[in-house]
Amino acid sequence: MERETMRAYCLAKPGARLDRPWEGDEVVKVGSRIFAFLGAEGTEPRVGVKCGPDRTVADEWIHRFPADARPSPYIGRSGWNTLRLDGDIPDDELTEAVDGSYDAVVAKLPRRERPTA
Repeated sequence: MERETMRAYCLAKPGARLDRPWEGDEVVKVGSRIFAFLGAEGTEPRVGVKCGPDRTVADEWIHRFPADARPSPYIGRSGWNTLRLDGDIPDDELTEAVDGSYDAVVAKLPRRERPTA
């Protein structure tokens, strides 16, 4: 999957918006929270998503795709993984991972920040 395709998929989610909180890095937020880390243009095409409530569940991705999944720096212990977009992970599984991350983040948002659609 190409980076632009993943960005478009993320931005199609209800209430999603693009943000650049760090120089060059793009993230996609819903409400005040990030649900997808896209990194910087020109870097390895990847997406950082919440893959489970903890490291044990998120490690299933690493066991299934050892060359293309790794714990996300700094937040990996909380169930976040970085998944390569141009590796062996099928596109439908990448989009399912984004869907799961989005749903997990929305569930933790205060009601006033949750998208209505």
